[in-house]
Amino acid sequence: MAEVLDRFADEYGPEKIVYIYEPRCGLKGIVVIDNISAGPAIGGVRMAPDVSTAEVFRLARAMTWKNALAGIPHGGGKSGILADPSIPNKETLIRQFARAIENLEGYIPGPDMGTDEVSMAWVRDEIRRSVGLSKVLGGIPLDQIGATGYGLAVCAEVAQNFAGIKLEGARVVVQGFGNVGSHAARYLIERGAVLVGASDLDGTVYDPKGIDVDKLVEVKQQTGRVTDYPSGEKRGIDDWIDIPCEIFVPAARPDVIDENNALRLQAKIVLQGANIPVTSRAERILHDNGILSVPDFVANAGGVICASVEYKGGTQKRAFETIEEKIKENTAEVLELAKTHSQIPAEAALSLAKQRVAEAMAYRRSR
Repeated sequence: MAEVLDRFADEYGPEKIVYIYEPRCGLKGIVVIDNISAGPAIGGVRMAPDVSTAEVFRLARAMTWKNALAGIPHGGGKSGILADPSIPNKETLIRQFARAIENLEGYIPGPDMGTDEVSMAWVRDEIRRSVGLSKVLGGIPLDQIGATGYGLAVCAEVAQNFAGIKLEGARVVVQGFGNVGSHAARYLIERGAVLVGASDLDGTVYDPKGIDVDKLVEVKQQTGRVTDYPSGEKRGIDDWIDIPCEIFVPAARPDVIDENNALRLQAKIVLQGANIPVTSRAERILHDNGILSVPDFVANAGGVICASVEYKGGTQKRAFETIEEKIKENTAEVLELAKTHSQIPAEAALSLAKQRVAEAMAYRRSR
């Protein structure tokens, strides 16, 4: 933890880093509550065998900026459970994790990579506090309705005007064809785009004539592999980087675009569906190469906006209206700011987010 604090801690946080260990069931977990100046932190529970303190902190900080830009009354937090999400005792681990965070009232858990609305139902059953619940529990299942993917498509509507492209006929490549990536593809296609490439853990499928999203979703549900799609070329797991497109959507793990591969990306817009999928050096390379990279805490805020509406008892209809309103407004503001000051969009977004967090912090009583 000391190494993480030395590398990342600043005037914005983190407020708490909590480690959880329960040897009887094998639970190992990490919770980072970064900043709660605007309200209790909302952030997902990531489940992966290699999740680290540094990763959880970086994701929590991204949530701080995201929630501030989205204008919702929540701070940033994140948690990780060190386990394979396919393990048979997943429910046991998540329920134990929920009991361990019961007194961390400044943190509201939601779904993330490796967890879903069922996981959040287990958490709610234990501590009565979670978001991303199923409709039967009065929630708005953000993964089922594709809240984050919807927000990415809304972001693209604004970004197209800054990148000099049109969504109609735009080729899309999705890296990480899961809950976020599949819905992003679907909503972009509704706006006239064409999915030509999709990757997942098994590899990449490419078809310049277009991929049927519904068919690809069906195939993946049946076999777990996008490469079982019946047409198109089958390529390696990292070969998405070389597929020409207008819109690229990274929707998996952090740092998939870095200084080693950024120059190979053949796109006009990067819609950051994952959290921190582009390194800071790669952001500069993309910018210098004429690629408009819309930061994660602008582009993929649809999920947390939906969670905030749910937490306040709002409806699915209200969630979609709020996502559209806030993401359109924030994307335009950030990209205009970047254009006016000749900045990388990530720099403009970060500057704006810091201003909002600092203002919220100013209202808090000194301790």
